[in-house]
Amino acid sequence: MTSKAREGKDPPTSLGTSMEPDMTQKMPSSAPASMPKDIDETLNALQAQHYLADRRLATALFLALQLGKPLLLEGEPGTGKTEIAKVLAAWLGKPLIRLQCYDGMDLSQAAYEWDHARQLLEIRMAESTGRQGEMQVHDLYDPRFLLRRPLLQAIEAKDQAPILLIDELDRTDEAFEAYLLELLSDFQMSIPELGTISAKHPPLVILTSNRTRELHDAVKRRCLYQWVDFPDAQREAAIVARKVPAIPAALRTELVALVQALRGLDLFKKPGVAETIDFARALQVLAAQSLSIEMVMQLLGVLLKVQDDIALASEALPSLLAD
Repeated sequence: MTSKAREGKDPPTSLGTSMEPDMTQKMPSSAPASMPKDIDETLNALQAQHYLADRRLATALFLALQLGKPLLLEGEPGTGKTEIAKVLAAWLGKPLIRLQCYDGMDLSQAAYEWDHARQLLEIRMAESTGRQGEMQVHDLYDPRFLLRRPLLQAIEAKDQAPILLIDELDRTDEAFEAYLLELLSDFQMSIPELGTISAKHPPLVILTSNRTRELHDAVKRRCLYQWVDFPDAQREAAIVARKVPAIPAALRTELVALVQALRGLDLFKKPGVAETIDFARALQVLAAQSLSIEMVMQLLGVLLKVQDDIALASEALPSLLAD
């Protein structure tokens, strides 16, 4: 068999089919919306999706949309970095393709791999029909034998540009970051057996990092960058009001003040906005009207997920609630 590289085609892809659990997520799109004209329109559109961003984040998002550049969001876990991609997809009516990164992930899970079982079946069929002498290597490395993972699916999107979420990039290694450089700069992917596949509709790429390690400068240079911090008390109270409107205003103020105070402690993992919302819903279920030490002690597992943090918070609760 002789080897023959084939130039990049537009292999078929299906953005509507699901991928492996815990690694990818695809969300259906609604009718496409127009791009925002300014930062204020971006803020209003995010608020319409119940995402209360500050102006710095809205500015970074507006520029990413207008310039067509990837947007890297770094910050503590639980600050709403992943949610921004979901909100963006819902707002713009675009499909969301999510790559959930993890330690040890390689290209076969993130980009593509060859379906060796089908290739072997093709060889056996050729042998059974006497065609094995006519078969070339490129017959086996044909797009129909390609298993498309999230990165390649985003590049091959045919109808419209998707939102590509590369979530928790800091969990991967530098080799994977190096592979991303071509996609982030040129919106293309090189497959040795097929050639270079370029995006017909370049995706809007959102990368997130919890900063468990420093990302390479080459990745950062190809992106717009925004640090996403925990919201201040006023904005967090507004978020709770939207997500759990049945909570009395006085209780909402109390619980937000408690969460803000807990973040000031030397905790291993500070409570995120999602934990604040869960805490508010728990209080609603319990029909609470105000916070007491006893009640908060019973609910600390809603806010904190590390036993050492719970122990530290338990000691500090009397002073935190007194304040």
